[in-house]
Formats: sequence, C-alpha cells, structure tokens
Amino acid sequence: MAQKSILVADADASIRSLLKQLLQEEGYAVGEAATGVEVVDKVKENAPDLVIMDVRMPEIDGIEALSRVKAASPRTGVLIMTAFGSSNAAIRAMDLGAFDYVTKPFDLDKISYSVRNVFERQDLAREVGTLRGEISSLVQTERIVGNSPAMQEVYRIIGKVAKSGATVLITGESGTGKELVAESLHYNSGRRAGPLVKASCAALPETLLEAELFGHEKGSFTGALAQRRGRFESADKGTIFLDEIAEMSLQTQTKLLRVLQDHEIERVGSSIPIKVDIRIVCATNKELQKMVEQSRFRDDLLYRLNVIHIKMPALRERKEDIPALVEHFLAKHRYSATAQPAAISEEALRRLMEYDWPGNVRELENAVERAVTLARGEVITSRELPFGDHEDGHEDGEGDDMPAARSLFKKSVAQFEKDLIMKALRDAAGNRSKAAEMLGIYRRLLYAKIREYGLEGYPPKAQAVR
Repeated sequence: MAQKSILVADADASIRSLLKQLLQEEGYAVGEAATGVEVVDKVKENAPDLVIMDVRMPEIDGIEALSRVKAASPRTGVLIMTAFGSSNAAIRAMDLGAFDYVTKPFDLDKISYSVRNVFERQDLAREVGTLRGEISSLVQTERIVGNSPAMQEVYRIIGKVAKSGATVLITGESGTGKELVAESLHYNSGRRAGPLVKASCAALPETLLEAELFGHEKGSFTGALAQRRGRFESADKGTIFLDEIAEMSLQTQTKLLRVLQDHEIERVGSSIPIKVDIRIVCATNKELQKMVEQSRFRDDLLYRLNVIHIKMPALRERKEDIPALVEHFLAKHRYSATAQPAAISEEALRRLMEYDWPGNVRELENAVERAVTLARGEVITSRELPFGDHEDGHEDGEGDDMPAARSLFKKSVAQFEKDLIMKALRDAAGNRSKAAEMLGIYRRLLYAKIREYGLEGYPPKAQAVR
C-alpha cells in the first residue's frame, strides 16, 4: 500500500514540528505549510491524502483555505484545529467538507486516532461524502455558544446532518437551547431559502392545535369563518419545528404520522389530501420512551421522529461554558445600544459557576439581563445576581436589617417590572408578541411573567390603545 501523505499547516513552527515528528513516527510522509495560501498551493501541486490545518492562518484563514482545498482536490481529507471551538467555526468547517476538528491544546492520541479514522474512511470509499455549500446566516449559528465536549458533539452532529432531509428529534431540559439547534439545522440546510415555521404543541388547546397545524375549511367548526392554511402548508419547501411534541394528543399524533409517511396533510373539515414538502424537527423535555410505555405516545411515531437524535446537555453538565455564555449575554443585554458591555467581577462569576441552574441557559440569560439592568452597565457584583445574598445574610459588613431591605428592594423591582409589562400590553392592544418585541424580551419570558403577575386577562379591551 502506498505511503499516505499529510500536509501539516499551522502558523506556529513548534506545533508543525511536533505534529510532523509524531506522524512521521507513525509512517506517514509529512509536509509543512505556514500560511493559508501555502496550503492551497501545495494541495494544488501534490494533492496530499490529508491536510491538518489550524483555523487561524495568515493570509487567508483556515475556513477559506478549507473551501479552496476541497475545490482543488475533493479527495483530500481535512482535519481542522481550533483553539476557539465556536459553533460557527465547527459547523462551517464540517459543512465545507472537513472530516473532523480537534481543539487546542490537543491530545496527540486524539490526532492519531482522527488521522487513522480519515484514512480508514478513504480506504472504504475513495471520496468521503461532504456537506458543501455556504451558510447563508451566521447570526443564527453564532447564537449557540459553548466549547465544552458536550457542545462540540452537538456541533458535529449539526454539521453532518443539516443538509440531509432526515427528521431530527432534539431532547433536553427546558432552557437548554433546543430551539436554537432547530434554527441552526434549518439555516445550514438546503432548505434555508424556504420558511422556518415554528409551532408549540403546548401553547394551544388540543381543539385548536389540530386546526393550527393542518389548517381548516370554512365552517368546519364554530368560528371557522374562512378557509385557512395550517403551519404544515406554510412550511412547504422549508422546515417546521414542533416544540414540546410530547404534549400532542394521540389523535394528532396519528395525523402527524401520516405526514411523515405520506408527505401529505388534510385540513380539518376536508378529506382532500394536500402534498407538502417539509422537513420536520421536533423537540421535547420529556422522556418519550416512558410515555410510550404509559400508552401516552405512539411507538411508531417515536421511531419515525427519532431518525437523528440530538441531546442538549444541561448547563450544570457543561459549566465550563458559563464564562463564554456570560460574555455573550453581557454584550447582548448592554444597558443601552451605545453602551459598552458591562464587566463582571470575579466573585460574581464564581457564584454563577457554583450555581446549579435548574432553568439552564435561559435562566442564566435572565440572570445576566437582570444584573446588567441593576448595575446600569457598570461592574456586576454578586449583589446584582438573583441569588447574590451570602448564606449568613450579610455581605461586606452589612447590618442585620439588610435581609428586610433586600426583600423590600426585590418587591420594588417586581412592581416596576409588572408596571412595564402592563404598559407594553396596553400599548400593544393585548398583542403579546408585539409587547414582547417592545420590551426587548422573548415571548416565552413574557408569557411566564404574565402568569407570575396574574395578568392573563390584561388589558381589558377598554384600556387597549391601538
């Protein structure tokens, strides 16, 4: 068998030397490149079997060099090295045809394993199937933040399956970012030019959910004053994201199964099938297998949904991502559009790292947003955190009256928050989506606050300002 050839590319000569020595000892012919342009030139000249390349390269970066390498020599495998591990770098590298990526500081055994894996795949198939095409929206992808091993696995799966038409089931606790993964799957797919339609199976009563998903004919039920397209029809040529799929009734589950099997739907009140070309992505925080055992979820539907499974880790399982998430949310929730992001003290960051986060990333974002508001764009201390009180009730020599003062302060903040929400609801004429947009918060957070403050019926119609 011919000796396999490898091109090692890194701006750091010591890293090139280390990898060259390792790979030569394992019997490979190894060359070197110090810039992205040099990588592309050497690939065009010699078409090595494998390129091991850093994502940060002089002249042109590793992502651009990867694109040119795959165009010049499709059979050449590529391993990307990165010290950054952002979701965009990882997913885009996989999307452009990288076989895998490793993070710095890297494990030499991991490098050796990955190299062998590439060559085994090349021996089984002369050209590794690649996911090509440029990502149309980096914003949606970059919203997923984290470099922990658990998140790297999520990025890797997204990169491999985004362009397929496979149905994806995303599981994980509430607040772990399942909706962001659904968005990333869509915007990195061949359907990105089509619509991404979202539907929460828990947001509507069952009688309305079926009509919302499948549409209805005029007169099919009380209040159906006209024919209406449902979410499935609206998602044609695109992706539909069904959140909280476990809340769907058995009757609606049966209709969903037909969509998966026959790619067609029937509107409520009609027996005429309508073909739909959609990709279905579902999410749940429930254990569907247990629901199957309890006869609350169809086993045949679970098999259909669980073609590709992405499990989102809880934040307490990837606490090493908290500093990066905090920096992301500090920039996102800066005190004003022109202000610099607030800084966070070491003590406050330590408290964030120690907390277990039952509400996961969503709870962390809410905590950071609250802290930014209270700190007014300055340095955030543990006092601004929702759990910032010390266990003994004192902080920095504070007196015994501080717990009562804090209680009064929290009540005042809550009343201020309630007043803001009430004003937004009045100005939006009761339109909660518009009110959330006016407040600059997610709709789900607004819904939770409405329930918390007992504002479900607010505002009365007489108070709505249109």
